[in-house]
Amino acid sequence: MSSHFNGQPTLLPSDGGGSVWMPGGQMMSYDPQLYQMQYLNTPTATSSMPSTVAMGGMMMQSQQQIAEEACRKREHRLLQNREAAKECRRRKKEYVKCLETRAAMLENQNRQLIEELKALKEIYVYSKVG
Repeated sequence: MSSHFNGQPTLLPSDGGGSVWMPGGQMMSYDPQLYQMQYLNTPTATSSMPSTVAMGGMMMQSQQQIAEEACRKREHRLLQNREAAKECRRRKKEYVKCLETRAAMLENQNRQLIEELKALKEIYVYSKVG
């Protein structure tokens, strides 16, 4: 087999990922969905579990870790949204209270101006008659 591959890593054809023949007679499989490579046969294998090789210098997260991270991010986003909504409701209450106070002041001022206008009209009518 080694004379056939000339000592170079060689991609063997397959349907999805791919198998790579490595020098020294080792075979590795590549899983494109997990972005991982696993040794299929190792000369000194002591465990039945395949060892995972990091792609691009980084170890990719398992599907469970990805799901947990997504769940944690969702919970964090929901918490932030809850806090933002609470703050928004507080500001709205403050704004409405301010508007109500202003409306009461304007109604009072309007009432005073109407009374003043009546008083001035009475003065004007009496001054014209008299």
